Amino acid sequence: MVRSQGQGDVDSSDLLEELHRQDRDADGFLVGRRTFEDLRGYWPEQSDDATGITDYLNSVQKYVVSTTMTEPGWKNTTILSGDPVDEVRALKAEPGADIVITGSITLCHTLIQAGLVDEYRLFVYPVVQGRGRRLFPEGFEVPALRLLDAKIFRSGITFSRYAPA
Repeated sequence: MVRSQGQGDVDSSDLLEELHRQDRDADGFLVGRRTFEDLRGYWPEQSDDATGITDYLNSVQKYVVSTTMTEPGWKNTTILSGDPVDEVRALKAEPGADIVITGSITLCHTLIQAGLVDEYRLFVYPVVQGRGRRLFPEGFEVPALRLLDAKIFRSGITFSRYAPA
């Protein structure tokens, strides 16, 4: 049985199956520097990961947006040091599969405002944090979205996929 973080004894194999499906459809993983450093500080060192997340993160082509980083220290990583909008626009113009972004809310805001987001894939965990930064902060022009897919997993986690209308 695969368990999700904070979900106790709930079988989360259905959630993991969805995550792996999305991983198979993506050949680029885009993050900002802070998120990259958090991931790099944990995932490359995992050796007993039954979820397969370590294998995916170690093998996928990673792109980190940073003007200060000079050496990524994680294989298959390219530093994007130019204007994030120009860099991502150039990445999207190259042949390949999906480029996904996780965390990196400041980078997300920049890409949303530039109209570079083709899909929003949102996982909602039934946990109350108390605070955090919003995907669409107050005063931000929220794009019109069209629901493409929605799923509920055994753990209570929900997934919704939207495209700009």
